[in-house]
Amino acid sequence: MSESRLLVRSAAKPAQDGQLVSVSPRSAGWQYVGFEVYRLTPGQPLDWTSPRHEVCAVVLSGRADITYGRDEWRGVGGRATVFDGPGDSVYAPPGGTLAVSAASDMCEVALCWAPAERGVDPALIRAKDVKVLKRGSGRTERTINNILMEDRPAESLLVTEVITPGGNWSSYPPHKHDTDDPPRETYLEETYYHRMKRPEGFAVQLVYTDDRSLDEAVQVGDGDVVLVPRGYHPVAAGPGYDLYYLNVMAGPTRRWLVTTDPHHRWQLD
Repeated sequence: MSESRLLVRSAAKPAQDGQLVSVSPRSAGWQYVGFEVYRLTPGQPLDWTSPRHEVCAVVLSGRADITYGRDEWRGVGGRATVFDGPGDSVYAPPGGTLAVSAASDMCEVALCWAPAERGVDPALIRAKDVKVLKRGSGRTERTINNILMEDRPAESLLVTEVITPGGNWSSYPPHKHDTDDPPRETYLEETYYHRMKRPEGFAVQLVYTDDRSLDEAVQVGDGDVVLVPRGYHPVAAGPGYDLYYLNVMAGPTRRWLVTTDPHHRWQLD
């Protein structure tokens, strides 16, 4: 059986520039969302620039020095792993160069990007200012770290982290955001960047539409990315394997408005 076209594997070893995984609108076959992960060592530069995209640099682990124009933030980050609470992030508008360098022995950073004409002012998003909330209960409980959602300014980007205990379901009940019909629903492309607390662990993500023209069950491991171009997309963490994922969303309207699968909507009650 061939591997799912929705699955993007992380490299076993970083490339010369530190890149582990890359998703672009061209590679994904869509219009809005770009996503990259880098593992940097001291002295290894990462310069990212685009005249037509805003970017949010999420420090996954370690510390980084980050500059954008005249703005400079030193020692951004600090968490040992993505399971150690929220991290720091930096937002930058289009047009300039976001320069990232490791300020610890090793630093992992995710670049989340989407189209923007002007964006908003560059900003450091400190971990202590990230809104943390619980969603679901029992076997659907998970922790949400809202990094760059609607409560923070940006032109098109939406970025959030989710930590799901092993054996629990997440992004549940199943919901979709593939129709541009606000205020009922908004069209948002989405990437899921998965990390496992135990690297040998796994999770399963379903991506399906009402008519089942898209209907896939994707087994994901540590570092894998799942593309969600349309449809419902719940996730199950394998028992014993706590799961983290970083969501990047963007579309024509910067609002998170979803439709729950009508077969499972009763669970919202």
